[in-house]
Amino acid sequence: MSAIGALEPVRGAGAGAGGVFRPLSAEDEEQQPAEIESLCMNCYRHGVTRLLLTRIPFFREVIVSSFACGSCAWANTEIQSAGRIQEQGVRYVLAVAARQDMNREVVKTDCATARIPELDFEIPAFSQKGALTTIEGIIDRAVAGLEQDQPVRRATDQEVANKIAEFIDKLKRLKEVDSSFTFILDDPSGNSFVENPHAPQKDEALVVTHYKRTPQQAAMLGLEADEPEEKPVDSVEDLRNEVLQFNTNCPECNAPANTNMKLVQIPHFKEVIIMATNCEACGHRTNEVKSGGAIEPEGTRITLHITDLSDMTRDILKSETCSVEIPELEFELGMGALGGKFTTLEGLLKDIRDLVQKNPFTLGDSSAPSKVEKLQEFGRKLQQIMEGQMEAHFIMDDSAGNSYLQNVYAPEEDPELKVEHYKRTFEQNEELGLNDMKTEGYEAGQTSDR
Repeated sequence: MSAIGALEPVRGAGAGAGGVFRPLSAEDEEQQPAEIESLCMNCYRHGVTRLLLTRIPFFREVIVSSFACGSCAWANTEIQSAGRIQEQGVRYVLAVAARQDMNREVVKTDCATARIPELDFEIPAFSQKGALTTIEGIIDRAVAGLEQDQPVRRATDQEVANKIAEFIDKLKRLKEVDSSFTFILDDPSGNSFVENPHAPQKDEALVVTHYKRTPQQAAMLGLEADEPEEKPVDSVEDLRNEVLQFNTNCPECNAPANTNMKLVQIPHFKEVIIMATNCEACGHRTNEVKSGGAIEPEGTRITLHITDLSDMTRDILKSETCSVEIPELEFELGMGALGGKFTTLEGLLKDIRDLVQKNPFTLGDSSAPSKVEKLQEFGRKLQQIMEGQMEAHFIMDDSAGNSYLQNVYAPEEDPELKVEHYKRTFEQNEELGLNDMKTEGYEAGQTSDR
């Protein structure tokens, strides 16, 4: 039987039932995997591959596949991202210090690199299939891969086999966490993830960094490395008065769509670029805001004391480099999360609420009751803030200085709004790429090179 002929119809998985990729839900009884008869690569007899096309709210579309052979009992599972490649790569650095850290859930795509510096151990990109697993599962998978060819090594090169056996023992001892170690997951596609069990609070052991891909990483992902030629603009004034439109694809259904771009002047602040995409095929809408100016000489920290319901209507410009903190809720949103936004305070708080509530790793079926209760309490307090029933401090920290919170008393001072400018640290300059940027004497250097 061919693979096409063995494909069984999936009830409710057609376009009429909400598209091919249905949201992941335990209550959706119609969401069933498709079954394909396929060849077992272990015994070369027929087995069954099950494919589930689903949409995880935090990671867009994914394809979960599982193979099982009834003859030799060999099984294999993997996960592949079916969504688009993100605009930036992501790097997770986790300090593993306790046994429970080994149970953190991990989404590792094909192009992600996993490293443990203490053992000088690395799982290169594209050496393994994507997986939905845990830290312990990644180590177990690496151990199984190393042990697979040990009998052959012992027969051909005993010395190499002994060294690999010693290294396997070191990997196994890591699972006991007798001493802390560092786990690094680097994904240039931006589609990998390491669980934060303390969400929505900040995880002190986990550092998440979003970065711009290098040309080599873009080429590895099959992206066009060369930037398209830009058409000359007659003047900045023409750009302000014109809405630019260019063709793109919808991030949800991948259908052709148009993106509109406009240069806007925010009073008492600076110019920003607003981009909006509207898909006529599926109705999906998205918008993004980027700063139209350069990185400021100093970082900016804006603190608003929310005392009244009218504060919810304040305009907010949150850049991609801005982090958000609400001390009363012990909540912190890292830079890069939610992207750039030009909205109101109420709109940003709603986006934060949706980000927490739609994360399947915090409110999924496998979540602990204590975690669910904590997140529900967080949602209730956030709702009280939005309804003006609870006072709180809303803090925006932007190391690039390109974020803005409306002063309703402008040009006079706002008694509830505090704006501080500070000197960036070396680490903040490193994240912005400023440490390696030469801004003085570069013209003279180019002349001497010639």
